[in-house]
Amino acid sequence: MKKYLALLLALVMVFSFAACGNNGEDKTADFKAGFIFLHDENSTYDLNFLNAAKEACEALGVEYVIKVNIPESEACYDAAAELVDDGCTYIFADSFGHEPYMLQAAKEFPEVEFCHATGTQAHTAGVPNYHNAFANIYEGRFLGGVAAGLKLNEMIAAGEFTAEEAKVGYIGAFPYAEVISGMTSFFLGVRYACPSATMDVTFTNSWYDPTLEQEGAVKLINNGCKLISLHADSMGAPTECQNKGVPFVFYNGSAMDACPDTYIVASYINWAPYMTYSMQAAMNGETIAADWNGTLENGGVALKELNENVAAEGTKAKLEEVKAALLNGSIKVFDTSTFTVNGQTLTSYMADVDDMGDFVPETEAISGGYFHESEYRSAPYFDMFIDGITNLDA
Repeated sequence: MKKYLALLLALVMVFSFAACGNNGEDKTADFKAGFIFLHDENSTYDLNFLNAAKEACEALGVEYVIKVNIPESEACYDAAAELVDDGCTYIFADSFGHEPYMLQAAKEFPEVEFCHATGTQAHTAGVPNYHNAFANIYEGRFLGGVAAGLKLNEMIAAGEFTAEEAKVGYIGAFPYAEVISGMTSFFLGVRYACPSATMDVTFTNSWYDPTLEQEGAVKLINNGCKLISLHADSMGAPTECQNKGVPFVFYNGSAMDACPDTYIVASYINWAPYMTYSMQAAMNGETIAADWNGTLENGGVALKELNENVAAEGTKAKLEEVKAALLNGSIKVFDTSTFTVNGQTLTSYMADVDDMGDFVPETEAISGGYFHESEYRSAPYFDMFIDGITNLDA
């Protein structure tokens, strides 16, 4: 017994020493993190970040300050400056429109590390303490689409509608590359399982608007959509789906409890790995990548729990099979043999990867038979409407 107690004590001392660094100094003692979020916990998008920030900070033993409901305006710079004054040496912001203000703050406070989700300029700005991060969420969206396609097949087999009537609906926030990439990868996943499927899309032109998202769901359902998915941040659309008995695939959070009869699954970006990595690097004085990418492999892309009471039989096993194929590269989400644009198979596409504010495409994004999404920068740049998707707002 004494031998085991001695071994346990030794392990505790080793881990304690490792946490404090090579010189035994606690590196968390003078380290404080600040977080800037566009909305609060009522937004599924921001709640996802809130949960990740708390998880990462508490695991590292880091003191943190969170500012919520910070708009994409000068208010973001003000919030960053206040966090610096409050002693934060690491500051993270979560919305695309925060970028110019975070970049402004990074230039003004070079001793502070500024990390920004969904941005595009870190790899060209040349500001050493400013960093972008995103994830290959298109892989998670594709998996969600596969689950949706399997559900369509089940409904077709049950005689609820014909294969030709297999139409899904998608509620997008803005017609930006981030949203277009996500809706397209979802649709390609649907078609992977249900080749006859088509998709209608409508946009709210807002990241968070419960009323507009609910109205979008009504519009799509009334237009004959049998299943709904979305890139929007409230429970407006899921609640409508639950009320109408229409199955849906969610984003960022589980709706298992609120919508037990219609929720299938949700994909999400797990930000905890990035926050842990970047905060540890900042504490150790190490370089943080200018442009970090979350993946299925590093845990940055994941699925919430599958609602097997709603999902088609065999969905769990199929998702594991497709996930393995994505990991080994045998499935490419944007395989150009699986879609057309204006009736044509694409062999070349110039993308605006180096975002200089001029919207001039400069990077060939297609090679090897697929569109190389999020490989030349982390934020998405797939911005085409492919055949089979109808924009109801056009």
